[in-house]
Amino acid sequence: MSEQEKIIEIRNLTVTRSNSKVIESANLTVEKADYVGICGPNGGGKTTLLLSMLGVLPRQEGNISLFGQDIDEFRDWNRIAFVSQNAINFDLHFPMTVREMVGLGKVSGRNLGRRLKQEDWDKVDQSMEFMGITPLADRRIGQLSGGEKQRMFVAKALVRNPELVLLDEPLSGVDAETTEQFYKLLSNLNLKNDTTIIVVSHDLTAVFCRMNKVICVNRHVHSATITPDLDAEGLLKKAYGEHFHFAFHEHECKGAFRNV
Repeated sequence: MSEQEKIIEIRNLTVTRSNSKVIESANLTVEKADYVGICGPNGGGKTTLLLSMLGVLPRQEGNISLFGQDIDEFRDWNRIAFVSQNAINFDLHFPMTVREMVGLGKVSGRNLGRRLKQEDWDKVDQSMEFMGITPLADRRIGQLSGGEKQRMFVAKALVRNPELVLLDEPLSGVDAETTEQFYKLLSNLNLKNDTTIIVVSHDLTAVFCRMNKVICVNRHVHSATITPDLDAEGLLKKAYGEHFHFAFHEHECKGAFRNV
């Protein structure tokens, strides 16, 4: 098998916030078509790592490359889509439909001010269908549930056909069934389109069931490919501490772990 294209490469990354090291000497690689889960305890630096990958936060030391290019020189941001954990926090009374919100994903500096073409709306409809929200097209965005809002924002991110999608805790407070459906949709996107996906998640079942790589973060960063012989407990203890233990249980896609 030929070597996969490196989408993100991080070497010796240190990030400081409020005079404290949040990420220290991190090294990791994300390759094309990886489906990666970032996990770790609250305050461990998961969001900081994600935002550093996007160049949002300044780094104290180290190098970051996107699609083989140094992040300081990278300009092709239309290849990347980001959905923040605060995306669903908006004015519930704002008079916009789901289809109109998804259509905003087609607006950029290149076409700002012009009306979307039919081909743009066709792509909007395709993205909505892929995320299973076509029946919600004419509903006001303030009427959506938490899971529906997140699917809407992912559909909005997908209309530009990004090669890399990053999501920061997309399903906080959402029920288990909705969570499973959401991660299944992301699996389909990853498998059918070879889209590289990175998700910050507390749902270890989803990470070890559906994803092929895991990054554990608690100031220090530990990454591994998820295989049947991976010492998942040992890996996670590096981030969560020695008190952390696993129980194995069956899941619809394969065996999975959960915290006990």
